[in-house]
Amino acid sequence: MSSNTFKHTFHIPVMGIGFTIDTPIRVAPYGISSAMSLVDDMLIERMREFYSEKMKVPFEAITKKVDDFRAKRITAYLNLVDELVDRKFQEIKDSFDLQEGECEKYLRMLPSSFQEQFKQLLASKGKMEKQVWDWAKQQLVKGSIDVNIMTKLDKDNYVNDEKLPVEFNDAHAALRGYALSNLENSSIILSAGMNPRLYSYLEKFEDFFPDEEGKLKKKVTLKVSDFRSAMIQGKFLAKKGIWVSEYRIESGLNCGGHAFATDGYLMGPILEEFKSKRAELIDTTWDLLTQTWEKAGRSFPAHKLPLKVTAQGGVGTSEEHEFLMKEYNLDSIGWGTPFLLVPEAVSIDEPTMELLSNAKEDDLYLSNISPLGVPFNNIKGNTEDIEKQRLIDKGRPGSSCPKKYASLDTEFTEKVICTASRQYQQLKLKQLEVKELEPAQYQKAYDKITDKACICKALGTAALVEKGMETKKEGSTIAICPGPNMAYYSGKRTLEEMADYIYGRGSIGERKDRPFIFVKELTLYVNYLKDKLSELEAPITSKQAKYFADFEKNLQEGIAYYHNLLSRVEDNLGWKKEVLFKAFEELGKKIDRLDLSEVKI
Repeated sequence: MSSNTFKHTFHIPVMGIGFTIDTPIRVAPYGISSAMSLVDDMLIERMREFYSEKMKVPFEAITKKVDDFRAKRITAYLNLVDELVDRKFQEIKDSFDLQEGECEKYLRMLPSSFQEQFKQLLASKGKMEKQVWDWAKQQLVKGSIDVNIMTKLDKDNYVNDEKLPVEFNDAHAALRGYALSNLENSSIILSAGMNPRLYSYLEKFEDFFPDEEGKLKKKVTLKVSDFRSAMIQGKFLAKKGIWVSEYRIESGLNCGGHAFATDGYLMGPILEEFKSKRAELIDTTWDLLTQTWEKAGRSFPAHKLPLKVTAQGGVGTSEEHEFLMKEYNLDSIGWGTPFLLVPEAVSIDEPTMELLSNAKEDDLYLSNISPLGVPFNNIKGNTEDIEKQRLIDKGRPGSSCPKKYASLDTEFTEKVICTASRQYQQLKLKQLEVKELEPAQYQKAYDKITDKACICKALGTAALVEKGMETKKEGSTIAICPGPNMAYYSGKRTLEEMADYIYGRGSIGERKDRPFIFVKELTLYVNYLKDKLSELEAPITSKQAKYFADFEKNLQEGIAYYHNLLSRVEDNLGWKKEVLFKAFEELGKKIDRLDLSEVKI
């Protein structure tokens, strides 16, 4: 019999702070990999309490009086998740002995190629059918229980006004909590840019180093926007003795959550560069890595460790999924936004899911509400924005800031505070008052200050509301951050229906006028460029002029790449190639019509 292992070609990325906080418990037993955010240890502790009670597991609270409570909360929750996934996975394996029940659900969600392989083996073995089921049982794999850390959310922490050592910073403590957990064959996903101090901290934990056979208990994944960034970060970590097992490429704008827009670099050309330079990335980082290990006297495997390249952001059809996998030699595709409509997979309350289900293009927009100062995908009508406006109208803008995870500003205070907090906004508005601006200028500045929302609280609340838990401290308002893809889907779906849709075996009622992934991303970038131009104020600096010139050049080069791509690929994209040629041509003309003369010096 074949020794191929059953495995999926998609994963569920981290979504918000709370939407995927327990997704591994739900999907990992079925072989589906997913990621949880480690931002909010308060939410994590409450999830541990909830699941301990639900699964009849002993629970002892880890209060803030406990030394290193943040790391310990994270370790305890991850250990519980691991235990619950193992328990459910064993139930599925046991069901193979009965040849019915949960094993059928596991098999039905696999890619069609594995399903066909299994059916052919059953047909060929006749009376030896039990051997086939035993073989299938041995092929089962759990989905990876991954975690995500936004590297810049690394504020200092204090005890009685005394600043704690750097290892007690938020991101450092989260990393330690993960490193000390029982998880194996798992990844920590580092996103939102490079944090050298945090990256160096990885050296402290043996689980990030391979044994002599090359096995890693815990792996490092970098979420990157381009090849150059991947090479810089990969080399930095290699010099610390850390191997990057996966580079996860995400579209700058065609994604959910924070939008880290590139300077006009598009997903297709970025994926092409990874494809053509993958060997260079492996060889360069491996050479540095082995040199580091040799200097440290560390034994290491003779063979190079595996390296995955994956992608996510705006993928929405089985044809796109298959095309990206084959054209760019990817190892997996991240499906995020459509899974927000799958109650089996995510923690979202009923009203918010209804809001998502009814969303159209105009309801989804790039906002400035994030305290991080990065554009943030938003949806009109969410309750956090409604509450924010109520407080503005009341003359008391800003949040009480109950969690403080996004506290990064020191303009007015020695300790960091959050730009969405009432404390910061009151200080900033007082500063604005003395400027004696014209009414229109004043209102524009006022709106910019008060637009920030308490997303570190509101992105986790849905998980509590969905489980019927009390939200007295957090409040009941919810923020949600779907990608633009949300406009093309509606109605709740099951996990099996989503797997069937991804693998081309069924429909989920998706809109047929949905644009091709590369067309949608380019449209978003053209609109982004247009908005940036409209925000320009004289005098224009040479730096600004160069930024816009490079942005336009990169977009046009991307369009040229897509024309070349269409001329050589098979007609298997799910869209007629002539339609795509025309769409790229029209967007190129739209760029030409943008008034860039203002920024030419």
